[in-house]
Amino acid sequence: MESIVNTIPGYRVYEYLLVLRPHEDLSGRIIKLKEEFAEKFRTGQATGGKPYLALASFNQLAMLEERIIHVLRKLSMGFPPFKVTLKDFGSFPAHTIYVNVTSKLPVQQLVKSVRTEAQRLMKMNEENKPYFIMEPHFNIARKLKPWQYEKGWLEYSQKHFTGHFIASGMQLLKRPAGEKKYQLAAGFSFENLPVSTKQGELF
Repeated sequence: MESIVNTIPGYRVYEYLLVLRPHEDLSGRIIKLKEEFAEKFRTGQATGGKPYLALASFNQLAMLEERIIHVLRKLSMGFPPFKVTLKDFGSFPAHTIYVNVTSKLPVQQLVKSVRTEAQRLMKMNEENKPYFIMEPHFNIARKLKPWQYEKGWLEYSQKHFTGHFIASGMQLLKRPAGEKKYQLAAGFSFENLPVSTKQGELF
């Protein structure tokens, strides 16, 4: 059934990811961490691709993309740039090791704003609800086997890492459902403008 749906224009289903991107220098350092972990603990995971801090993920029909972009653009225009600080490592037992984000509050505020403004548009149906990531982090390795997690966390819980970047905007990535590679759907700048979202005030 899904393949039929995916051949009708506008009814194609995409997987979307809303992210923050660090600057090139910090990206390079995170990629190096991922490569070192993959090599040392033989995860076989692809470490390519630019690192990102995920804010939300959802599946939706292509025909709703423009409306979602419009809402996210409006929201971004009213949001101020903010500093994202990274320090050391954390884990989701027993499968994921990540770089900690210590400046959680502005990221969480952004995620809450996105949820408030765009949740309804992001929800495709009861089976496909958007997922909002309230624990900001940069994955180093995920879907680990028990031994990889245990040995990896034993080492990385003692390791140190610091970094920061200014989040001056966010990106919406997309890929056809079931495919691996994301492409950029839209970019949004945080402009800290006095944007009114109340429809009634326009009149």
